[in-house]
Amino acid sequence: MSLSPPAPAALTDSLSPADAEVFQARLEALWPDIERPLSLLYGQRDDYSACLADLVAVAARGFSARPLRLRLRDVARSAAPDWFQDPSMVGYVCYADRFAKTLSGVTDKLDYLSELGVRYLHLMPLLAPRPGPNDGGYAVADYARVDERLGTMDDLASLAAALHERDMSLCIDLVCNHTAREHPWAQAARDGDEVYRDYYLTFPDRSLPDAYERTLREIFPDFAPGNFTYDEAMERWVWTTFNDYQWDLNYKNPKLFGEMLAAMLHLANQGVDVLRMDAVAFLWKRLGTDCENQPEAHAILQALAALCRVAAPALLLKAEAIVAPPMLLPYFGTGAAAGRECALAYHNVLMVMLWSSLAERKAVLATHALQQIAATPARTAWVTYVRCHDDIGWAVTDEDAGAVGLGGFAHRSFLSDFYAGEFPGSFARGAVFQHNPRTGDRRISGSCASLAGLEAARHEAKAELKPEAKAEPEAKAEPKPEAKAEPEATAELIIDLAIRRILCLHRIIFAFRGIPLIYMGDELGLENDYSYRDRPDHAGDNRWLHRPRMDWERAAQRHQPGTIEGRLFDAMADLARARAALPALHAEAACEPVWTHNDHVLGVLRYGPRGRILVLANMSEQPQIVTHERLSALGFASARWDHLADRPVPDGQAVYLSGYEVVWLGGPE
Repeated sequence: MSLSPPAPAALTDSLSPADAEVFQARLEALWPDIERPLSLLYGQRDDYSACLADLVAVAARGFSARPLRLRLRDVARSAAPDWFQDPSMVGYVCYADRFAKTLSGVTDKLDYLSELGVRYLHLMPLLAPRPGPNDGGYAVADYARVDERLGTMDDLASLAAALHERDMSLCIDLVCNHTAREHPWAQAARDGDEVYRDYYLTFPDRSLPDAYERTLREIFPDFAPGNFTYDEAMERWVWTTFNDYQWDLNYKNPKLFGEMLAAMLHLANQGVDVLRMDAVAFLWKRLGTDCENQPEAHAILQALAALCRVAAPALLLKAEAIVAPPMLLPYFGTGAAAGRECALAYHNVLMVMLWSSLAERKAVLATHALQQIAATPARTAWVTYVRCHDDIGWAVTDEDAGAVGLGGFAHRSFLSDFYAGEFPGSFARGAVFQHNPRTGDRRISGSCASLAGLEAARHEAKAELKPEAKAEPEAKAEPKPEAKAEPEATAELIIDLAIRRILCLHRIIFAFRGIPLIYMGDELGLENDYSYRDRPDHAGDNRWLHRPRMDWERAAQRHQPGTIEGRLFDAMADLARARAALPALHAEAACEPVWTHNDHVLGVLRYGPRGRILVLANMSEQPQIVTHERLSALGFASARWDHLADRPVPDGQAVYLSGYEVVWLGGPE
């Protein structure tokens, strides 16, 4: 049943006739994108027409409350809908408290981000969480308040305005799969209010939970096994995919859908540009399935995105869907909804394949696996990243592994061993997260610097230099410069290799299709923070290992030549500048992994009307060659320029890559 868009009468009371006509014009233009997914979700209800009217009224109220400066931003963004695809868009992700204590503190640090070349700031969960354990802020107790330790909603709006003045965009998290059990909706449900009880998925006994459990996976088998929790106050079982204090929401209820839409528009009206939609794979439950990536979950996102485009066109949705590779692309929308779901999504497969390539010193699996991912729709982009706040799950399918002669289970086990530092010769210092004996799944925690070998390198350097410190008096009596030189040279070499690995990873994600994200501290080489063990609320979750507090003393060293901090920061700032200068890296350009005919070298071809770039990345510490014949076949035989080193590459010759070197090969700009 297809219905015409309703005209909310309330608009005439709160808007000028011209603004009311703008809203109605957008509504009519976008109505197919609104009604199509809503009909899948609620079309069988007797009150479907009333549901549509109610949801349009929510959008109308959001539009009515939108400040003038943000309506003007809507106009500007609508005129340049590819703003987030521009190669100058470089992101930075952090916890506000760990970066600068408060939202006002973040505002004070914007010069630092500008120096790094950042134009997109993602702040991790900042809405009011439950007291006590809260899964790093992902147990929200109030969508309308900021965590009081960070500031207020006014502070958030002020930060957004300050970012906009610098042509930066703000992304924050919206936890849309669940709330904290302390949320007012959950409290009302516990008190017996049937209206709010229907906002959640609850059961009078274990019959249905047991039936569902047969096909569900456990997200946190170590500290939150199972997917259901008994609530004494309600005397009912509650669906809790993650932790017992995180109650899954019931999107079969259109009133709950309307509440989430209202929360999104309220945040958009503070100046938020991008909402990272958390745990979207779990939004819809269906008996007999794993209750992930269901068609209705996509319909929810499509309807939310379309209604937001009516009320706040500048707002984009970003899908946090860390799912198997075949399930990843649909979060951009497919079929009639292609490009009309989330504008952004995390390229989890790229992240996993980069770490896999470093461990193997080979790019064969990465090339094959990345080639299996189809092109994304227009007006969408990947978010590319080396790591995030979460653990690394090894999204290597048995099919991809088998295609290149590997065993899927064995390779995933190897990666866990390697990055936990348990594999002989490993340079990594990570920790196993959530070992599931039933499936053999072992995810990994660890900072970029520690996983890439910088922590181990510094340890080894100290160990080598320590004996010399003891022998110093004898050395003064009888100088032996040759004995001193060897440990220093070795220490310098192993640290240099670690830095090269860190930069290799970032030079790839900066050239890939989308917005590259720098995780806070990676630009300085911050290592694992083992102090999390001293905090009772963090000690049981080793993901806090890679969520350090910003070290501003080390940040100050970025201006000192030769320091690790200076080398990394300058290199990443140079990366941002090089990327911004290359139209060929616009996210609309095709992104095709290519065989380099050297197993150790990853090749990625970017091409389109704006130009062509060939990315070559040596994933090993040994020098490698890509032959002239192969370069010629890829169309890069002459007029070659390395846009990273800003130097010519001789025509008619092979490209020689030192250990972990990356080149962006193209013609002169």
